Amino acid sequence: MRSRSWRSASAAVCATISLVAWSAAAQTPAIAVVDPADVGQWQTWTKEIGWRVIAGAAAENPDARVLALAAAVRDAIRDGADPGRIYIAGRGQAAALVFYTISRTPDLWAAGIAIEGSPTPAIDSGRLFAANFRNAPVLWASSGEGDQGLAAKVRDEGLNLEWRVSSGLSPAAVLQWLGSRKRNPFPAEVDCETNSPQFASCYWIRMTKFDPAERNDVLASTRLARAQTPSLDLGGFGFKADEPGPGLLVSYLPEKYNGPLKLGDRIVAIDGRPVETPKRYLEMMARYTESRPAVAAVQRGKDRIRLETFVTVPKQDNVVTARVQGQFLAADREVQIVSRSVKEMRVTIPEDWARDSRLSWNGLALEKIEGAGCFLLTVDKELLRAEKCQ
Repeated sequence: MRSRSWRSASAAVCATISLVAWSAAAQTPAIAVVDPADVGQWQTWTKEIGWRVIAGAAAENPDARVLALAAAVRDAIRDGADPGRIYIAGRGQAAALVFYTISRTPDLWAAGIAIEGSPTPAIDSGRLFAANFRNAPVLWASSGEGDQGLAAKVRDEGLNLEWRVSSGLSPAAVLQWLGSRKRNPFPAEVDCETNSPQFASCYWIRMTKFDPAERNDVLASTRLARAQTPSLDLGGFGFKADEPGPGLLVSYLPEKYNGPLKLGDRIVAIDGRPVETPKRYLEMMARYTESRPAVAAVQRGKDRIRLETFVTVPKQDNVVTARVQGQFLAADREVQIVSRSVKEMRVTIPEDWARDSRLSWNGLALEKIEGAGCFLLTVDKELLRAEKCQ
């Protein structure tokens, strides 16, 4: 998606999105942007259709950014934003945060849009779970070499993703795609996985106590496999894989970066071997099987700088995760829940599910659901207990 085409958005957005009619009395749809610096651009793109734009406080820690954005969304909902039409968006380096945020808080979003960038940093965090995208699809519009193949790969791993070539895709088309999606607070089927009690909400189920001893081999992990690509230990620098060279151009550095690189530097050699292009850099890194010292040659303007560093090979994270699946079987009047590594949860039953229904959790059953509302479920010595939430 060419940035200039997005900057030239006009009233055509309004005409194209008109198939989704919002009444004057209706709550307002909203775009939540993962990068606060993008607020102005999204306000321009959505001005004609009257959507709100939400941003959270900036934070270096990705989980802190997720929590800040989630808090801003909840504040906006209290202020009139439509909880069924909250969309999440990010561009460039921030695109990965769209994937990361949905994986951490899946039940806030109707859908997400990632423009350029890549989900790879989110995948490499070890916290991207395909199950969490079941009811929150993502449109990824990009133009990088290999992006279509990566999109196919993550779809094969279960992630609910649609990929399109970014060139020619207008703001109107993106807003139309988003506007056709609506969040259901009580989907008949839910599926969520997490490695943190802080991010354990799954629509009408919230996992409240974990126990790795509560194994369930029926539920495998849906965590996307990390690339495990070795890298130079020079800080979290970024580059575009399709740049032509010479060398590897440093095009991104994180906030408060204190490493030896500067924007515009070009890594031109590693241990005396030339790095002609970013593709060549990735090929060289892929050959390392263990961490070891290395020397990088960096071209900075007319100067050539020697940097002593390390090649870092990531280690596989074997952290235990928890997963829950829930479904309401209308024909059988039954709420079925299956979980792994969970010993306590809160389950909210809507009115139309509660009539003459029963509930089962990992094969243990309650004879009858006593009305609608929130129930605290616990498993103790092969007994399922339920009480009203406090």
